[in-house]
Amino acid sequence: MEREITSIGSLIENLNQDIGDYDEDVWFRGEACFDWKLLPGIFRSSKKISEEILLTRFKQSASMLIDTSPKSDFDWMFLMQHYGVQTRLLDWSESALASLYFAISEEDHLLSDGTLWMLKPIELNKLANIEDENKYYIPSFDDVHLTNYGIQSLRNSRIQMNPIATIATRNNARIQAQQGVFTIHHLKDKPLEDYCDINQQIFKYKIPKESKLRLKKELELLSFNRFSLFPELSSIGLLLKDKMQ
Repeated sequence: MEREITSIGSLIENLNQDIGDYDEDVWFRGEACFDWKLLPGIFRSSKKISEEILLTRFKQSASMLIDTSPKSDFDWMFLMQHYGVQTRLLDWSESALASLYFAISEEDHLLSDGTLWMLKPIELNKLANIEDENKYYIPSFDDVHLTNYGIQSLRNSRIQMNPIATIATRNNARIQAQQGVFTIHHLKDKPLEDYCDINQQIFKYKIPKESKLRLKKELELLSFNRFSLFPELSSIGLLLKDKMQ
């Protein structure tokens, strides 16, 4: 039976129970629907368009709109993900509250149970044989461990590799506010949780639909709202609009 998050108090209780004395990183991801799998957008799409083609098209149109052109395909992929293009990346956060907000705030899914996932990224990477003498090590996009996950490398790849956890430079206010981090899949459209042992590398908490409104109000009591995650003028406008209703 899944454990539930019905309040900020129960969130803390569950995290205390599952993290305990574990002192390495834990990441979080919120999903508006409990049945959704941890599958990157490019594998969820009904249209099978290669990531390489998406990258080429994105470069074609985006190059004139950005001041500093990305130096690598990974930098381009990161930019694509940021602007809603489907990639092999999954967004995670180092903040449980940020992920909880995403799980409860989608208006179209307020009548669906949600999920808060917790991931131990270093334990996930051990499944892909990525370990380091520094026990807190998590590879970045320019690390040698990511070489086989590059778009060009996939073209000639004859093997399947596990998803891995990785970090990227937080080069804009939004990704910094959201404390964003990532997992990246290789070639196979297999959900991340299917590579893991539940309650070992990954944990799943149910957010009952009846609790979403309460959780939103509790986050608001903590002054945690859209502007906390999207520090932009449009967020201020939406917050003021909500107050007027």
